[in-house]
This record gives sequence, C-alpha cells and structure tokens, in this order.
Amino acid sequence: MQANVNSSQEDVFEHLPVSAALRKMIIPAVSSQLIVLIYNMADTFFVGQTNNPYMVAGTSLILPVFNITLCLAGLAGTGGGSLISRLLGQSREEEAKRVSAFSLYLGLAISALFAVGIALFMDPILNLLGAGENTYEYAKQYALCVIVLGGIPTVLSNVLANLIRSIGRSKEASAGIILGGLLNIALDPLFMFVLMPDGNEVLGAGIATCLSNCTAFLFFIVVLLRMGRESVVTFSPRGGWPRRASILAIFGVGIPSAVTTFLFDLDYVIIDKLMVSYNELALAAVGIVLKVERFPLNVGVGICQGMMPLVAYNYSAGNKQRMEDTIRLARRLGLIIAGISIVLYELFAVQFAHLFISDVQTVELASQFLRIRVLATPLMFLSFFTVYLFQAFGRGRISLFLGVVRWLGFNIPMLFLLNAVFGMFGIVWSQVTADTLTVILSFYVYWKYRPAVGVPQEGRI
Repeated sequence: MQANVNSSQEDVFEHLPVSAALRKMIIPAVSSQLIVLIYNMADTFFVGQTNNPYMVAGTSLILPVFNITLCLAGLAGTGGGSLISRLLGQSREEEAKRVSAFSLYLGLAISALFAVGIALFMDPILNLLGAGENTYEYAKQYALCVIVLGGIPTVLSNVLANLIRSIGRSKEASAGIILGGLLNIALDPLFMFVLMPDGNEVLGAGIATCLSNCTAFLFFIVVLLRMGRESVVTFSPRGGWPRRASILAIFGVGIPSAVTTFLFDLDYVIIDKLMVSYNELALAAVGIVLKVERFPLNVGVGICQGMMPLVAYNYSAGNKQRMEDTIRLARRLGLIIAGISIVLYELFAVQFAHLFISDVQTVELASQFLRIRVLATPLMFLSFFTVYLFQAFGRGRISLFLGVVRWLGFNIPMLFLLNAVFGMFGIVWSQVTADTLTVILSFYVYWKYRPAVGVPQEGRI
C-alpha cells in the first residue's frame, strides 16, 4: 500500500478485527440509507397529510423514474468504487485516481442527458406511467423538481458517496447523504405548508427535495477539498484517463448495477400500471407499501455497501479468510434485520400505513398489502447480497445474469401471471414467489462460480 493511503484506511481494510471493520463501514452506510429512505418517505408522509390520495398517487408514480437517477449513479459510482477498492488492494493508487476522475465525469454526462430527456418527453412519459386526470399535474410538478432540476446533483452526490466509501472512508461518504436527507425532512413542511399556496403541496415537496440534494453535493465538494490533492477521489484528470482495461472494468460492473436497478424500478412501474387498472386508491395503497417495505431493504443495502469495499480489497489482496469472514458476518446481520422486520410489519401494519394517510380505505388496503410483501424481505436481501458480492469480485457478467433473470425471468412474469389469476393481491404475492426462485438460483451460481481468491495478474482488473 502506498503512503498516500493513510493508516486508518489500512486498519479498516487489513488490520482491524472483521467485526470492527464491518461496524466501521456498515454503521455509516446503513445510517445514510435510512436517512435516504426517511427523506423519500417524508415527501409521501407530508403529502399524505393533505389527505388527498391523488397527490400521494402522483408522487408515487414518479418514484420509479426518480430511482433511475440512482441507477445512473450506480453505473458510475458502483463500477468505479468497486474497481478503486480492488486497485488499492493491488497498491495501484495512481490508476485508482484516474478511475475516480473518469467515474465522476461519467456520472455528470449521463445525469445531464437523462434530465434533458425527461424535460423533453415529460408528457409521453407520464402517460406511459399511467398518470390519470387527477394525478397528472401533481406527477409533472414533482418530476420537474426532483429529476429535471435535481437529477445532476442527486447522481453526483451518490457517485461521490460510493467513491469515498471505496477508500474506506464510510463516515464521510454517509455524512453528505445524511445531511441532504435531514435537510429535506426540515424543508418539506416549510415549502409545502408555509411558503407555497394551498394546492401546491406536491410542488413544495419537490423543491425541498431538489434543494436538499444540491446541498449534499456541495458538502461532498467541501469533503474533497479538505482531503486535498493527494486523495484517491478527485475530479482532476491531470494524470490522464484510466487504462482501457480499467474503463472496461468500470462498465463491466457499473452497467450490470445500473441494469439491475433499472429492472427493479421497471418492476415498480409495472406494479403501478397494474394497480391503477383497479382504482387509484389501490395505486395509493401500493405506493405507500413500496416505500414502507424499503426500510429493511435499505438497511440491507447499507450492509452490502459497507461490506463491498472490504470484500473487494481483500479479494484482490489475496486475504481469503478475512474476505470470507466479512461475507459470513454481513450475511448473518442482514438476515437478522429481515427477520425483525417481518415481526414488526405483521404486528403494526395498520399503524405504519396510517403514518402516510388517514383515508380509511387506503389504510386498510395498504396494511393488507404490507403483511404480504414483507414476507419476501429475507429473500430479497439474499438476492441482492449475492449480486453485490459478484460486483465486489469484479464479475459484472454474473451479477448482470442474476439481476436480469431475477426481474425478467421471475419477478415481472410473476406479476402478470398472478395478477391474471388472483387479481391485485396476486400482484402483491408475486415478490415472495419470484424471490424464492431467485434465491435458489443465486445459491447455485455463487457456489459454482465464486472466484478463487488471490492477486490478479498484472494487466487484469
């Protein structure tokens, strides 16, 4: 390890007990994921206080599209971050710097193109999503704020968080995300109920979200400035662009990450489209559930994000036992969280639904949906845990295979099949059915194709 990688980072990757290293990486990552969840839920919560299910449904329609910005961040951030950790494991710090700069400019380019595309094709996109007469204007207002205006800072903030976490600085990576989240929670009621006139609550929520994401991005800029020129994470391409093999490695992990995230959001879009065919109350109910269920899932994602740099570094450095201990402990922790969530949601489904809306019919339907969907939580965790592992190994093709099969082979076909057979409750049961099949496949693929641990040959990533 070169001198520019400080001793605290070395301790995290190499010297601290596995439990302590995981704790140092996971706690900030989980905290930021929970704050992200809370601030996303905050919009729905405060919009729900209007007791207008059409406002709730309008914001829910945009959620999958907003999440595409996160998959764009994953393309640059997950691909670049995974590679940076592996390069540091090989003591190739200069190449890691070049990878960092490339990843950031890649994130800037694709987020700008996405924002412009949404602005130009807003009307047909909303029609495709199923926006009706009562939800159209609310959905448009929200999309303009959080995607068209806020898309670039959202993507760059998440790319920077991934890159900073990849060098072992999970605390700084999470602090910016937490700051943006807390600010959004504070600004939501201010813009919705104080600064904006009645009837413009959704617009107020969108403005608050946009401003909070811009603030998070500025925070990360300050972090980079304080880390100095010797930091691996940098906007400066003065050392030139990465080697062709590195660029291919970024896309090799980043594209599968983006594709699987996109398919996750496509699944949400299809759920919305199928639910709106019944009624807009069903759409509002499932929109609430899709947010509430994210609590244990976001904890699981935080565990995976904290685990991933440790696995990638030790895999590349040839530290087999440390890598396997990290995987085992992280998996156990994720399953414990999933089990606790099942108990809580089964017992308090009505109370959770009531947090977002007081309409009796919507609450009743949402609580029924939630009690079913939560059963899939441990299965969903194991599914994306395996995907994260192969991303840490730099095996993007396998992670892409697992993601594509999960969504296109199992989840989406099950949505249509069970909807046709059992109606809207079949839609809700589809996740449990599909992820049971996914976990079986994931276990088989992991044990058959997990790579041997060791330092890759020079020239390989």
